[in-house]
Amino acid sequence: MLLAPLAWVAGCASVGPVAEAPGTHFDGQGWHAVPLPGKSLTSYRWVEKDGRASIAASADRSASMWRRKVNVPSQHLGQASFSWRVDRLIEGASVADADREDAPARVMFAFAGDVARLSARTRMMFELAHALTGEPPPYATLMYVWEGKEPVDSLVINSRTDRVRKIVLDSGASHLGRWRQHRRNLVVDFRRAFGEDPGPLVAIAVMTDADNTRSVAEAWYGPIELD
Repeated sequence: MLLAPLAWVAGCASVGPVAEAPGTHFDGQGWHAVPLPGKSLTSYRWVEKDGRASIAASADRSASMWRRKVNVPSQHLGQASFSWRVDRLIEGASVADADREDAPARVMFAFAGDVARLSARTRMMFELAHALTGEPPPYATLMYVWEGKEPVDSLVINSRTDRVRKIVLDSGASHLGRWRQHRRNLVVDFRRAFGEDPGPLVAIAVMTDADNTRSVAEAWYGPIELD
């Protein structure tokens, strides 16, 4: 669906009154499911996996997100640390192909910005997403993914909207069955992906989806920390 990449973070384009300080851990508080129009829901639940608190995600021909709204001013943006574990890849999936665009693990960061700067076509898509969900989408979304084929550190622009851009952090089967810890500079990665400085961070989310390939997928996500 054309609007699906925008719909997941609808309602996060405005910044709340209280800003999170650097060093904040985003674990079990404030998270909620975000459905995608026309898609079955992926199951998300808090569990203990390998001795650590984590979000267990299970997709069965489904696509939905587990989201937390935040408020981090752009001048406070720095490093983001998170971890994920995947035991099995999705056969035939590729984040670079709109028809097979599934991934076992994604961590997403949504940013506010001046939507008036965007093209007329993109603004029209935003208006449609707003009408569909009742909430406005964000200015830009930076997504980190575990991909089956694309090389590590690849930058992939979503084929349906250039307001969602992906960086491949793990690829293929070499690290399956164990936790992978990542630490990323959000400012550096946003500049690389979008060619400009980021605005305020207004949402974070995780997503495990297997709707396009009509298959199943499972992943675990550790707490996300900003510092």
